[in-house]
Amino acid sequence: MSSCSSVAQFSLEGIDDVQDFPGASEGGQGSSSMSWERYTHLCDLMHMGNNAFRDNRFDQAFEFYSRANNIKPSDPIILSNRCAAYLRISQFLRQRPPSASEYRPLSGLDPTTNAGLALKDAEKVMSLQSNSVTSYILMANALILLEKYEQARDVICSGLQIDPQSNPLLKLERLTASTFLRRSHLKPQRTDDYDCTLCLKLLYEPVTTPCGHSFCRSCLFQSMDRGNRCPLCRTVLFISPRTCSISVTLNNIIQKNFPEEYEERKTEHDSLTNPGVDLLPLFVMDVILPCQKLQLNIFEPRYRLMVRRIMEGNRRMGMVVLDSSTGSIADYACEVEITDCEPLPDGRFFLEVESRRRCRIIRNWDQDGYRIAEVEWVQDSSPPEGTTDRNDLLEMTHKAAAFARQWIREAQDAAQGNRIRLAELFKAEGLMPPSQDPERFSFWLTTLTNRRPSERLDLLRIRDTKERIRRGLLYMKAEEQGCRMQ
Repeated sequence: MSSCSSVAQFSLEGIDDVQDFPGASEGGQGSSSMSWERYTHLCDLMHMGNNAFRDNRFDQAFEFYSRANNIKPSDPIILSNRCAAYLRISQFLRQRPPSASEYRPLSGLDPTTNAGLALKDAEKVMSLQSNSVTSYILMANALILLEKYEQARDVICSGLQIDPQSNPLLKLERLTASTFLRRSHLKPQRTDDYDCTLCLKLLYEPVTTPCGHSFCRSCLFQSMDRGNRCPLCRTVLFISPRTCSISVTLNNIIQKNFPEEYEERKTEHDSLTNPGVDLLPLFVMDVILPCQKLQLNIFEPRYRLMVRRIMEGNRRMGMVVLDSSTGSIADYACEVEITDCEPLPDGRFFLEVESRRRCRIIRNWDQDGYRIAEVEWVQDSSPPEGTTDRNDLLEMTHKAAAFARQWIREAQDAAQGNRIRLAELFKAEGLMPPSQDPERFSFWLTTLTNRRPSERLDLLRIRDTKERIRRGLLYMKAEEQGCRMQ
């Protein structure tokens, strides 16, 4: 039996009748706070509402109770009676056969909306009379009609603490217990209707195209890297990752009905966007040194896929070159962080990246067309603080920093007619790290001159900061003299 059918067959408990409103002659609460005529009118409205309720004219009863509530808001009897009317209307609509609408169509609120209004009134009654078991009965009935069984069970348990012998609450407790038992034995039928036709797995973050087909979000845009057509019907699609939203309803249905498989898909997706601290997606292009900024135009489908995954994760990748001596990926790379990403209308990405730290590649493999590497993060062998070697290194760094500033000023003066070179020098000057960090400074120093890829790769491999500073100074002096070190 489904939850929908169990709600349709649900019989309200403790809602057989409504409470009579005390008249002025009975010393009704609040009669002294308003005029005699106004209170008499209020009593008449409640009397007519109760008569309509007992004659099963619940829509009229609701109207009378609402008018009475306008006269005296937050009265527990008025709210309780109106809540009961909402509940009876909701139950009537749920149990009414569809064929009955052919002879007497209904105009008004649907069953769920009526149950929601009943819940609001019940919450108000509970706030006014927290020690009254009536408020718990009303709220439990409303929650069951809304199929919120767990919350209903909590309310029932709280009500039974006030009145352990409450017959309506005991019946509702048995109903919710049996419903939970039935639902625990029901398993949703898993069909390939919930599968992505591209990866043949359960849909994850599904996107429904204008032509009506649903795919995993990542699968669809990976397919669209090779053409902007629906993978099934070949309809031209004018959508992009920036403007295309996940199908929330479909995603919730999948997540609710297949939680374990959905969690597996989520774990799989997270492993692609966040490979791990020692795993790095590789962009095979050139040797990059730490303390550099550059711009990239990503147009290959495999790297467009990689960038989308990186942007969902930590925004970092490795840049590496093919070693000319072996024809394979070099053994050292540099991690770069994407500081700005501009998706273009044709699917390309325009990136601004800044290099961070170097690493040694232990092994690498193919994943969806691009390379993934297991890496070891590398640092120079630095002498301990306070030692003579450390002081010598810092002194050497300070002298090199003073020379670099003078060199940059002279290079800027010499490049007044070359705007491109001048922009490079200004950018390099802005990236200059403090001389208290000799290792980063040594890399920055070597970026001031243009070196061949093989020379830059050697600079990545060196673990001696002094040697790297020496080479940087030699390169700068050689360029200053107008010749190139061989």
